[in-house]
Amino acid sequence: MMIDPSIFKAYDVRGIHPQQLDGEVARRIGRAFVDYLGAKRIAVGRDVRVSSPEISHGFVRGASSQGADVIDIGVAGTDMLYYFVASNDLDGGAIVTASHNPKEWNGLKLVRHGALALSGDAGIKEIREAVMAGRYADDPADTGPTVSGRSIRDDYARHCLSFIDITAVPRLKVVLDTGNGMGAVGAEAIFTRLPLDLVKMYFDLDGTFPNHPPDPLVEANRREIMERVAAERADLGIAWDGDADRCFFIDDTGQFVPGDFVAALLGEAFCRKEPGARIVYDVRASRAVPDLVSAAGGTALMHRVGHAFMKKRMRDENAVFGGEVSGHYYFRENWYADNGMVPALLVLEMIGHRGRRLSEILAPLRDRYHLSGEINSRVSDVAAAIERLRTRYHDAHIHTLDGISVDYPEWHFNVRPSNTEPLLRLNLEAYSRAEMERRRDEVLAVIRQA
Repeated sequence: MMIDPSIFKAYDVRGIHPQQLDGEVARRIGRAFVDYLGAKRIAVGRDVRVSSPEISHGFVRGASSQGADVIDIGVAGTDMLYYFVASNDLDGGAIVTASHNPKEWNGLKLVRHGALALSGDAGIKEIREAVMAGRYADDPADTGPTVSGRSIRDDYARHCLSFIDITAVPRLKVVLDTGNGMGAVGAEAIFTRLPLDLVKMYFDLDGTFPNHPPDPLVEANRREIMERVAAERADLGIAWDGDADRCFFIDDTGQFVPGDFVAALLGEAFCRKEPGARIVYDVRASRAVPDLVSAAGGTALMHRVGHAFMKKRMRDENAVFGGEVSGHYYFRENWYADNGMVPALLVLEMIGHRGRRLSEILAPLRDRYHLSGEINSRVSDVAAAIERLRTRYHDAHIHTLDGISVDYPEWHFNVRPSNTEPLLRLNLEAYSRAEMERRRDEVLAVIRQA
């Protein structure tokens, strides 16, 4: 059979079902995964997409035929799979999911021992090469390894709740939007244990995502929860993406909270708990992150975008926390893995500790740091556009850790190329809205120059 090599991405395997990814392709990947790791014990979970049972079955069949004992944790969020692999000292694991992609997509996120992600640089490349070479086309009979099931919700809930002082969480009205995705599994197990008045949106697991696409980072997909928070006069809104490893916040006024503001507040809180703590953040982020972390006595470390890169840097630095603009938040006490429930719990605890509404806590950040948000531009020549930026802003401090970052005292921006399309992604910040808008338009004009 012909296998499309483009399904092997920088951070995971992902493709359209069944044209690019089906049970047979998953079977071969399962064999390659176990062979690559030399794994003896792995876990497999799946999201609620219509194609997930088929792909999970194929992967499990391949993994077991290659000699691994497989523990099937059933329908679960990605962060639940990370937790189970790491806490049980397994050799690796896989979650069948396409995260926030539309319903016709599916995929596999793969981790080794310690829930350390495989990536295009380490692991996925080797699996791709082996599968594309046809090494696992044959289908050997199972020769002894076992497949067993396990329910992990209660253990997972206790782990997440261990990050906070439950008694500090005040009685709040909270709107939860799981978008018919995997957030409902963790949220049902966790938030019902807290003194919260819960307003649940789209908790029915439905892999066709009938109400809105499972990506709250897109404004249209979070509009409903923003309106619901305002209508309910709720204290907070929390939304998750399709596989629940990212979470997003709506404050008590119905406004969306940028992910870098969340990272800044949580980073500050960790530094107050652990003097001198190290916090990792991505190149797109607001200066609010290093400013608040430094003021709290910590060290903020800028790094490349992407969960595999963030987790490695955190391990290297023994960082207690990491945050990305995209809504991924990482924790040392969670084996450096990202988790979609822990940030929500920490924000609830923070509101209780500070005794103020979230909008009041955010007000100083919104007054000082004015963000463009991520703006995509389709260009004919990515390298030429980046060189135009380098020439135009030659008098700035420039670094190329990830794309090109240009820093002036009163404003700064990062431009990164897409991994898959001829797009450039701009994130810009200034200390006044007028300056942000002026500089945003100026930089976009350079990027889009014909």
